[in-house]
Amino acid sequence: MASPLRNALLGAGAMAAAYVGYRAVVNRARRYNFLGRVVVITGGSRGLGLVLARQLADEGARLAICARDQRELGRAARELESRGAQVLVYPCDLTDPQQLVDFFATVRYELGPVDVLINNAGVIQVGPAETQTEKDFEEALALHLWAPWRAMQQVLPEMRSRRDGRIVNISSIGGAVAAPHLLPYTTSKFALSGLSQAYRAELARQGVYVTTVFPGLMRTGSPRHAWFKGRHREEYAWFSISDSLPALSISAQAAARKIISACRYGRAFLTFTLPARLGIAMNGLAPELTADLLAVAAMLLPGPGGVGSTAVEGAGSFSQWSPSLLTILNERAAIANNQILPESM
Repeated sequence: MASPLRNALLGAGAMAAAYVGYRAVVNRARRYNFLGRVVVITGGSRGLGLVLARQLADEGARLAICARDQRELGRAARELESRGAQVLVYPCDLTDPQQLVDFFATVRYELGPVDVLINNAGVIQVGPAETQTEKDFEEALALHLWAPWRAMQQVLPEMRSRRDGRIVNISSIGGAVAAPHLLPYTTSKFALSGLSQAYRAELARQGVYVTTVFPGLMRTGSPRHAWFKGRHREEYAWFSISDSLPALSISAQAAARKIISACRYGRAFLTFTLPARLGIAMNGLAPELTADLLAVAAMLLPGPGGVGSTAVEGAGSFSQWSPSLLTILNERAAIANNQILPESM
């Protein structure tokens, strides 16, 4: 006679096998072909957004990218067109509701209804809590919460009508585990994560699949465009070095491949890297321990002082520690991913 433990193990094994089979069937049914699809990427002129645009261009997507900097958009457009892509670029401040509406109206007029929306645009403010202001929180929420929500409102009526569409919201490990010295950023990314997951639940039955992405550190070259407060050179050093270490970070190219694959199969969640996955798992299983470790990490970071609440861009926060050999991978990424304009190289 079989023991209760053996029966339980057999039952669990059968359930696991059934779920694997179910996922295989679902993946095959949901598989998305990007050829000829209209794909909107916010913040698509540089960094991760540009790398996503490159890979989707290679799959035959018709691209619409927006950003604030006209020069960056021009360089991105020329590169993408050289790959054979049809590209619409549009200078746009996504925190301005009318500019956002005008952007999507132009996309519909020039390219047609949007098939895929990737909410990628972001801003990072780094510094101790004492240096962060109400305005910092307002700016982060405007770009990370309200802009994605408004963008979704622009594409959802048509997606619902044809019962087909993909939305990818790029949150962050900071949208699942609150990181010290990133208060406005992590607050707004938590908000985006909640928004994205709630819409996923409601839209799936309508054939629209929302994917929430929780990236860990990525080598995109973005620290140059982050904003640093307090002892800004020290803040920039720890931030840019962490972003560059292979053991902690992932290349922008590898990150983009994972994101596009998750979009292709309509996955609900995507988390990378290994440290990010471990951090999320530990926060769920041992939240008190995680909180204690984060408190220790905060004590090791630079204290208040320096420029106080004045924000200094990463490109103005260099020191003997960064750029250096410790940040060489991110420096290469900055050049490769349009983070550095020719005159500043």
